[in-house]
Amino acid sequence: MTLPGNPATITDAYRSQQQVLHRNPHYGVASLSFAPLVQTILRQHNINQLSDYGAGKQNLRKALEQRGVELAAYHPFDPAFPHYGEPQPAPLVCCIDVLEHVEPSCLEAVLRELERIVVQLGFFTIHTGPAGKSLPDGRNAHLIQAPSSWWLPKLAEHFEIQHLQHHRLMGQGMWMVVSPRQQPLWVDGS
Repeated sequence: MTLPGNPATITDAYRSQQQVLHRNPHYGVASLSFAPLVQTILRQHNINQLSDYGAGKQNLRKALEQRGVELAAYHPFDPAFPHYGEPQPAPLVCCIDVLEHVEPSCLEAVLRELERIVVQLGFFTIHTGPAGKSLPDGRNAHLIQAPSSWWLPKLAEHFEIQHLQHHRLMGQGMWMVVSPRQQPLWVDGS
């Protein structure tokens, strides 16, 4: 999606490939594994509104409902599902198994968009190696395969990283809790 005057977060050609991949019932299921962590964050921070950036088939919503989580608002966004509408700000923004799928030329625009909608906290997961699935054009579904040392400076430009943990759920990766970046109260000019 593109907001007026902003760079694209996805190309039309790649959106079409993602729409084909999402027909596979086994694609876009990582949020099922992370639902318990999301539930904990919601409970610990007394949050009941969630924006699901890269929601796919809304498996996170379904998993949270199965765990008895009641949300006052759930805002899905996924460019492969245009009927979801634009990304919405929320106290908790989940971006689960999404960033490694972003086209490298669009990553900065996606990070800016996430920065715009994270009101209080973000829960992001990133797999750092190859995916088990391929795009229709033959490329690995993880367009960005990079270690945490590559990701962290990019994320730190947009967010305060509150917690980071490496994991081996569905492959090697990391999950993190972020918050909006604070402006320094002072800058030492010496």
